[in-house]
Amino acid sequence: GLSVDGRCRSFGAGAGGTGWSEGVGVLVVERLSDARRLGHEVLAVVSGTAVNQDGASSGLTAPNGPSQQRVIRAALADAGVSAVDVDVVEAHGTGTVLGDPIEAQALIAAYGQGRSGDRPLWLGSVKSNIGHTQAASGVAGVIKMVGALRHGVLPRTLHAEVPSAEVDWSAGAVELLQEQREWSAEEGRTRRAGVSSFGVSGTNAHVIVEEPPAVETPAVEDSTAPALPAIPWVLSARNEDALAAQAENLVSFVQDRPEAGLLDVGYSLAVSRARFERRAVVVGGSYEELVERLVRGVVGVRVVEGGTGFVFPGQGSGWVGMGRGLYGVFPVFAEAFDGVCGLLEGE
Repeated sequence: GLSVDGRCRSFGAGAGGTGWSEGVGVLVVERLSDARRLGHEVLAVVSGTAVNQDGASSGLTAPNGPSQQRVIRAALADAGVSAVDVDVVEAHGTGTVLGDPIEAQALIAAYGQGRSGDRPLWLGSVKSNIGHTQAASGVAGVIKMVGALRHGVLPRTLHAEVPSAEVDWSAGAVELLQEQREWSAEEGRTRRAGVSSFGVSGTNAHVIVEEPPAVETPAVEDSTAPALPAIPWVLSARNEDALAAQAENLVSFVQDRPEAGLLDVGYSLAVSRARFERRAVVVGGSYEELVERLVRGVVGVRVVEGGTGFVFPGQGSGWVGMGRGLYGVFPVFAEAFDGVCGLLEGE
């Protein structure tokens, strides 16, 4: 069952055993609706999955063909698609004389029937590239197919220049990926791939992966119109002179770019700029109002970073008169309270 030179010749005439390797693959998976809502980039969609067990198979290197057909058909049913809707299968493809023909015949039976001659099912295996990982063999196939969807390319299977003579390739429209092929998007057709992974215990798994649906971007009627009654623009600098210069720079920036959205500018100022100890905020409900207040000039407040205090008020009764009590007992609290009141009165 082991390859003499360590190479996996999946479905090739020279297949003579597998070559071991190992690795770890990580997939980040969430519901499509959640990904869209959270603004996450969607690389592919898992549209169908199935797992079964072939029971008492005839040994470590002899998989069960009928069980493989059943798990493929179950995955297709879970995805709600037919076999002809799948373009390529990333096979288990161990590279053994016995296992590969059994898998290939199962794929021909499940995928190769009723297909037109110009649209065969393409067949490949990443084991020809990286060897036969054990725990990571299934996830490696999924990652390969996601990469193929992203780049629009079906990679060729290595070391398989001549297809295995042990497989009756004429029994169905299934062809080995002996050369790299373009896999571009087609109008009205979704690109899909099947991925197989079979365990030595007799467990069979098949996954249907497809390109993500297109997202319709809503038209923006007016990027400068705020969705809120007022928007803050935050400035910070190391001293008053630098703060005034920041205000002047911001005025020049927005005047040169009238298409800049008020919310976009406010967001960028708040989260993408360094925060210094001298800070100021202008608030307005329109482009003209915000620029006018910047031109009039800003007055900064010196912010001193300190510790964090936690108050545990219980059921709430502790709040009654608490400020008055703190003010009369703790000079630091009284000084800070007076300072804030002074700022509010000055404003």
